[in-house]
Amino acid sequence: MDERSRRWRLVLGGAADESLGELSGNEAAMDAALAALYDSGSAGDGEGPRRQRSAGLGASAPQVARWLGDIREYFPSTVVQIMQSDAIERLNLTSLLLEPEMLDAVEPDVHLVGTLLSLNRVMPDQTKGVARQVVRKVVDDLERRIANKTKAAVTGALNRATRINRPRHADIDWDRTIRANLKHYQPEYRTIVPERLIGYGRRTTAVQRDVILCVDQSGSMAASVVYSGVFAAVLASMRSLRTSLVVFDTAVVDLTDQLHDPVEVLFGTQLGGGTDINRAIAYCQELVTRPRDSIFVLISDLYEGGVRDEMLRRVAALVEAGVQVVVLLALSDEGAPAYDHDNAAALASLGVPAFACTPDAFPELMAAAIERRDLRAFAERFASRP
Repeated sequence: MDERSRRWRLVLGGAADESLGELSGNEAAMDAALAALYDSGSAGDGEGPRRQRSAGLGASAPQVARWLGDIREYFPSTVVQIMQSDAIERLNLTSLLLEPEMLDAVEPDVHLVGTLLSLNRVMPDQTKGVARQVVRKVVDDLERRIANKTKAAVTGALNRATRINRPRHADIDWDRTIRANLKHYQPEYRTIVPERLIGYGRRTTAVQRDVILCVDQSGSMAASVVYSGVFAAVLASMRSLRTSLVVFDTAVVDLTDQLHDPVEVLFGTQLGGGTDINRAIAYCQELVTRPRDSIFVLISDLYEGGVRDEMLRRVAALVEAGVQVVVLLALSDEGAPAYDHDNAAALASLGVPAFACTPDAFPELMAAAIERRDLRAFAERFASRP
């Protein structure tokens, strides 16, 4: 059997044995792992030589643990993460994640962390230690991925935002200086005589911006909660920013004092429940002491269970006061979730576009917010994603 036929056989399952041939060795083991998750039922009355593959994980922890070991052996980690997520959803394996031996067998990823956080309140004590290790691994991987890029983007934006007109030579922003002095071009000398220099401000350890992340912890926002917690911890490590993290459902919880440890932050959340965006914004308004130097980031699908009109009035008040308001429908790699289009349109009419943002683009978004650039370009970019 050639490679193409083997691939089609793995896709189609046992029903394709007659036309494509039977698998053997590792391919047969891969087929069995796929069968346990994705196939169900039997072929006809069972009189034929072979039944269709059937979902066979059941609710046996040892059996599931063996299956998890098999898929990690035969598939790359990106495929393993998808299969784990599908198994939790399709075969109702959530309860098994409360068993330590199961957590030892899984491949940690953002979606698994979201599931563990949703189980946090019912997780037995003997499982919590293993769960924290799983969450720690994912958090550490995310921090390595995003920390340097975020710090570089934010630091560069802060430097550009503190431009001065009498810079030292090393601090001159030559691109902007040239553009500002094009009218002074001297054709005979083929050069520009700059009348005005534009430069970057010197680096300072003073707090230059206040950043408030306000995160919806309803069940549909699980991946966004994970990424937000890690980004908040990275931003909080920068002395030029004063970072606050507030999570909410129908209640509001300020997790700012835990930002030194993103794992503690994540275990301080409680995924699920209702949503009161108005109450959360009301709390965050009290944190704004320097409106012109403040960035308020609301991460929510905008399904409001509180007072909608009051929520919109609060956003309008923040904008009018000079706060840079950013509304993200999601902070994840999965695109925009289901969201309240009416509320998104109402926010857009206030000059606050609502859009989903990938984690890789979030540092650039924060840089744009620090420089008070128009964020509609971001909204258009992510709205055009497939």
